[in-house]
Amino acid sequence: MLLASCQAPAQPQPATQRPVISPDSTVQVAAGPQYDRGAVHRFFWGTHYRALWGLPVTVPVFNLRTAIPGGLTPVREGGSFQTKNLRLVDRSGVQYVLRSVDKDATKALPEGLQDGPIGRLMKDQTSVIHPYGAYIVAPLAEAAGLYHTNPRLVYVADDPALGEFREAFGHALYLFEERPEGDQRAVRSFGNSEAVESSRKVFTNLVASSRFRVDARQYLRSRLFDMWLGDWSRREDQWRWASFAAADGSTVYRAIPRDRDHAFFKFDDGLLTHMIGWVKSNYQSFHETIRLADVEGLNRAARPMDKSLLAYLSREDFRQVADSLRNSLTDAAIARALAVWPREVEQVSTADFTRKLSRRREQLPAVAEKFYQLLARDIELPGTDEAERFVVEPTDNGQVRVQLFRLSPQGATLQQQRTFNPAETRSIKLFGLGGNDAFELRGELNPRLEIGVYDGAGQDLIEAAPVPLKRVRSRVTVYDSGDGNTLRIGKLTLDKYQPRAEEFDAAGWLLRHRLF
Repeated sequence: MLLASCQAPAQPQPATQRPVISPDSTVQVAAGPQYDRGAVHRFFWGTHYRALWGLPVTVPVFNLRTAIPGGLTPVREGGSFQTKNLRLVDRSGVQYVLRSVDKDATKALPEGLQDGPIGRLMKDQTSVIHPYGAYIVAPLAEAAGLYHTNPRLVYVADDPALGEFREAFGHALYLFEERPEGDQRAVRSFGNSEAVESSRKVFTNLVASSRFRVDARQYLRSRLFDMWLGDWSRREDQWRWASFAAADGSTVYRAIPRDRDHAFFKFDDGLLTHMIGWVKSNYQSFHETIRLADVEGLNRAARPMDKSLLAYLSREDFRQVADSLRNSLTDAAIARALAVWPREVEQVSTADFTRKLSRRREQLPAVAEKFYQLLARDIELPGTDEAERFVVEPTDNGQVRVQLFRLSPQGATLQQQRTFNPAETRSIKLFGLGGNDAFELRGELNPRLEIGVYDGAGQDLIEAAPVPLKRVRSRVTVYDSGDGNTLRIGKLTLDKYQPRAEEFDAAGWLLRHRLF
């Protein structure tokens, strides 16, 4: 029985008859009746959200000519390995997108496997996604004070205005929303920003100059919101960034999360999927409680970004942001969000989601504390491709303070600083990246903290003050690439090294963030 039950699911059921468009231009249609499975299959491969995928819902019919004043023109097919997208543009050049409700992860497989047992099993597991989950995130994000897209659930029929895309995109459910890119001064939910940028553009700027920076507390608020939703798929390309000019002439970026397909993920309710979850601990299911032991797996996809963008926030910052977010996500806000669902979904899901969202909200301070502890263990502090000075010095209570200054002809300007406690941090790595940088190591640092200095490109100055004339207890290692640095480090440990691709320069830092 076990072997028979572990086989890939049967071929998808034949397509049902096209839904009838009513006089008020609505249809009743199910997002994915093909995910219905028998009891044996569900026992091994999970019940997931199969019932919701098979539930007919009442949805408005989308008309490209009337969706917005002046109509829309389809211009380009796109999307990830799972979601099918159609990019649209209005007569003013503003871009929108239709994102398919149904997904197809088999596109990530070699072509020969897509229609085989493995491909059919992967397609079956689309049922782990709540088909209408992304639809309620916008009002929840609004209550949280975060930027967001504004998806509308629509049915695309056989619309002649689709042109060459008519066959590929007709007769299916989609989320219709603004595309967060370019000039968005007219969109309040993007902060009315004059320029919304991609992650690649933003990270390129962050390592080019300290005149670009991310609003770290706002990003942290977004990340805690992700955890509240159980959205574990938050890698770099799942974000856009609203840019704003600061009073000092610098540019501040604030996060715009996008693509909420994995919010409210339900994976561990089958015998085999539960076992897979032990290995793939990032596949976190949306339960009433967020287990603190699961916080690391829940955030694995976003870990490179988190380590870079949250490195200078303190434990108190985490506590304050978590408390503020918890207070903003009131019972009334949750109720308003759940009310936007189609009435058929609202009737079967509201009680369950009200209970889960309320319980998870109360855990946010504890989750934030655990998140802080995980990030505080091993710290990475990059500079930029401009000239900078890192100052590392002990404090009176045995902690270590790191300050980062921008160097210019006008002098040194403090950019960032944080004090690290050896009770929660075991290592700090400083990366000079480009420019002629200076690293100043003052006094005898707490030996419980391992500190690594990586010179990067340029001719750097690395000095200890005072220069130790005998072996010191401090666990400081200077990693010198041998490209003409000036070293005044006495008896500190010196290690000649060949810089790895992901740490040497700006392109390498992008590589670390999967953006190059």
